[in-house]
Amino acid sequence: MQSENKYLGDEKFKKFLDHYHCLTPLSVVKMKFCGAICSPNLNLRPTDVISSFWTEGRSPRLETKEEADLFFKFFMGLWDEIFQNVKKNRVTLSSYHKIDNGADFIALCRQRYDEIEYGFVEGFWGGQEDLKLPSYLAELIDSLSQMAEVYITLADKNKGEFVSDNVMKHFIATDKMVEKAIAFLIENSVLPRIENLQRTVH
Repeated sequence: MQSENKYLGDEKFKKFLDHYHCLTPLSVVKMKFCGAICSPNLNLRPTDVISSFWTEGRSPRLETKEEADLFFKFFMGLWDEIFQNVKKNRVTLSSYHKIDNGADFIALCRQRYDEIEYGFVEGFWGGQEDLKLPSYLAELIDSLSQMAEVYITLADKNKGEFVSDNVMKHFIATDKMVEKAIAFLIENSVLPRIENLQRTVH
């Protein structure tokens, strides 16, 4: 997608989200955009996805046209960045630092669940519960939700102060499975129609 909207970068975008009291973490924002780009719901607009980052009635009040233009320009910079990742089929889950304790691991597992379930899967459905999907695609989306639950199971299993090597291996393996599933979805369902997915704010 050719665009003049340049992504701010993660740190500046986090500050932008904080400024507008957005409680949706950046990692979930990215994956929800990714799911929406991959969605077969062609009526889904970026503005619909953006508004979903705030609870109902809590969307930011944009005082001027200039503020509104800048607000959507920043979001579309990220949207276009994610679009390029999808087009190259290089979608990955968020990076993380070395996990030193159990509490950090539990937080990371919950983050992963949110990225997949409230991010990609919810973005994919785009507010529609009755999308007509090929059976393989419906099964793939269901499997992503099941893999999201695995992270919660891993968090429940690791109640100690430290993270066991075995649990961490399962975590890494689940990350790889999720990324492979998304890559398969993109290759078989998205790339064949990628040129028709260039959505804009309107």
